[in-house]
Amino acid sequence: MTEGKRLIDRGPVTFVALVLAVLLIVLAIVEALGGQARAAQDRPWVEHLKSMEGALAVGDAKTADWALRQAHWVALGSRRWEGMIEVGDAARRVGNITVARTAYMTAAFRARRLSSFEGVLSAAEAFAVLGDVAGAEQWLQVGRGLAAPDESALARTRAVAERVNKLGLASGIEP
Repeated sequence: MTEGKRLIDRGPVTFVALVLAVLLIVLAIVEALGGQARAAQDRPWVEHLKSMEGALAVGDAKTADWALRQAHWVALGSRRWEGMIEVGDAARRVGNITVARTAYMTAAFRARRLSSFEGVLSAAEAFAVLGDVAGAEQWLQVGRGLAAPDESALARTRAVAERVNKLGLASGIEP
C-alpha cells in the first residue's frame, strides 16, 4: 500500500513538472519571436531599405527612390547614427551621393554627440568610400579624441586610417 500511495503522491508533482516544462518552452518561443520584433523596432528603416533593394531588383527606379526617401526619414526620426550609416550606404549604392553625404554627416554628428567611437569610425570610413578625404580626416581626428586613453581603440583608429590611405585618396592621413 505504501508503494501505491507513493505513486499517487508523485502524480501531482509529475503533472506540475510537465506544466512547468511546457511553460518554459512556450516562454522561450515567445522570447525568440519578441527578439525579432524588437530588432525590427530597433532598426525601423531596414524594411524600407529592403523595399528599395526589391524595387531595384525589378528595375523600378521610382519605387526604389521613394523607399530610400522613406528609409531616410525613418532613420532621421530614430535619432541614432546606425540608421544614417545604413541609409547613406544604400544611397551610395544607387548613386545618390548627395543623400549619402548628408546621411553620413548626420551619422557622424550623432555619433560624436553620443561619444560613440564606433559611430565616428563608421562615418570616417563612409566618407573615405565616398572619396571625401577631408571628411574622413575630420572624423578620424574626432575618433582619435574619443579613443585617446584606450590603446586598442587607438589601434583601430590607425587601422581605419591605413584603409583610407590604401584607397589612394590621400597622400597620407596620419595613422
